[in-house]
Amino acid sequence: MTAAPEAAEAVHPVDQLRPMHRLIPFAIQHVLVMVATPISSVFLIAGALDLNEAATSAILAAVFIFSGLGSILQSVGVWKIGVKLPFVMLPGGAATVLFITIGQGTDIETAVGAVILTGIFYILAVTLFVKLLKFFPPLVIGIMVIVIGVNLVQVTGKLIVGEADTKAFGDPQNLLLGLITVVITVLCFRFLRGMLGKLSVALGLIGGTIVAAFTGVTDFAAQTGGPLLAAPTLFPFGTPKFDVIAAIPMLLWALASMAEATGQTIINGEVVEKKVDASRDVPRLIRADGIITIFGGLFGTPAMVTSGENVGIVRASGVRSRFVTAFAGVLLIIIGISPIARILNGIPAAVVGGTAVVVFAIIAVLGIQMLAKVDFNQTGNLITATVGLAAGLLPVLIPGMYSQLSPNVASLLGSGVAMAAFVSVLLNLLFHHTGKRNRHPKSRTAIDDPSHLAQRPGDYRI
Repeated sequence: MTAAPEAAEAVHPVDQLRPMHRLIPFAIQHVLVMVATPISSVFLIAGALDLNEAATSAILAAVFIFSGLGSILQSVGVWKIGVKLPFVMLPGGAATVLFITIGQGTDIETAVGAVILTGIFYILAVTLFVKLLKFFPPLVIGIMVIVIGVNLVQVTGKLIVGEADTKAFGDPQNLLLGLITVVITVLCFRFLRGMLGKLSVALGLIGGTIVAAFTGVTDFAAQTGGPLLAAPTLFPFGTPKFDVIAAIPMLLWALASMAEATGQTIINGEVVEKKVDASRDVPRLIRADGIITIFGGLFGTPAMVTSGENVGIVRASGVRSRFVTAFAGVLLIIIGISPIARILNGIPAAVVGGTAVVVFAIIAVLGIQMLAKVDFNQTGNLITATVGLAAGLLPVLIPGMYSQLSPNVASLLGSGVAMAAFVSVLLNLLFHHTGKRNRHPKSRTAIDDPSHLAQRPGDYRI
């Protein structure tokens, strides 16, 4: 009589398929928070490379469709491809900028070729990269996660305040709209219970949009023009050109992206309380990124990456099922072939920013939570965290600080996550793998202080 309930309890919450009436609202919440990224990426590419309306529509459809396929692949997993955790996939922000830069410096066919080469590089390089994961203990991962969260807050904060040196920068109306969105979100978390409480992020975004509509900030009627159905086009810019030299900046970015994927995989596993084996799961995630990037490139998209954007939603809502993000992938595909993408573009940027700032700040807090388990009485841990955070946060807080260096070097050093990972790994090696290790100001030895056991290089079981 009790066999069925016991079997149900044996299924981890990540692997539980929720009823459709609960699955759909949570999937919509993920989509609403991340939908601005693919739309803004495509419109940025279209404006910078002077694409016509037909090409823009085709690229927009392709970006949403491959974001959806990537989200499904990461959430469901096929063989050794896909990490089987609640993740969504998006066009990379830095990858979009690099796509534009290469397209402007050469031509768009070469930019597309660089995307395809990057996808191939992901798949080939992951075998070597996985051998380096033993140098990413929880101390290093925690530093990276904090930098990821702060970087996302910095980027999405611009949706509220605007870009510096523009007329819209610091517009009081946008600041108020972002604040209202944050307040509504917080009040929903405070006073709503049950399923509505878990949908607080989506309700905050909807509430902010309603306020914007009543104050005349947005008008969805202006977004309804265009074709009823859209479809991606194979080789929309013609046959790709493969120029390894032109692709170097994007390949360097791919290295930073793999380091970021490591941090996202570990923190997602901790959020959903499922054991993660980095040497097994990180390659699965990176392979999926590579495959979707290759096929997306054939249809003109920038490089696609599994995003940490939804990790904050998972933590805030407490809904851990990977089938929620898989269904979000289905919704993204539907959006890609319908006018919904254009309609969603009517949500004011300040509202999206207000929602995103809350969600992404949660990621930074999760990094702090990871570092809280580290013994900072050990000098090595203290200095590694101090210098690693400084190296990672400087390019985030001071964009363009390496702009006078060569483009390839500036691209690598300008990635806060890459710098945090690189510097933290080096310092961890210096303090914990050379000479006298784990020097403690109170003269306790590593053997006397058992807390170091949680910081063994290669200990990824969380």
